[in-house]
Amino acid sequence: MTTKIERRIKIKTRIRGKISGTAECPRMTVFRSNKQIYVQLIDDLAGKTIASASSKGLEGGAKKELAAQVGQLIAKKAQEAGVTSVVFDRNGYLYHGRVKELADAARNSGLKF
Repeated sequence: MTTKIERRIKIKTRIRGKISGTAECPRMTVFRSNKQIYVQLIDDLAGKTIASASSKGLEGGAKKELAAQVGQLIAKKAQEAGVTSVVFDRNGYLYHGRVKELADAARNSGLKF
């Protein structure tokens, strides 16, 4: 019997085998903890993080609202870095709730994926 974490890691490795980020189209990966949500834009070819954002220090109410703020923040940072399109890596999490809110907010703020 696999645990919840083992299941997520299995899904994560399957996803990472299919997608990769470049300097022009970096990988936007999401990490979700119980209290915070983090996102990074990663150039896998160079092995560098282009931009990052998190919900630490943000003022807001519900976790979904904070995730939407983080999505807007990463879109702004990406545009400052000259990135317009990304490859979305949900990191093994289901595409609903906070992950979906973050992706939708980033999409509405100008990122293409």
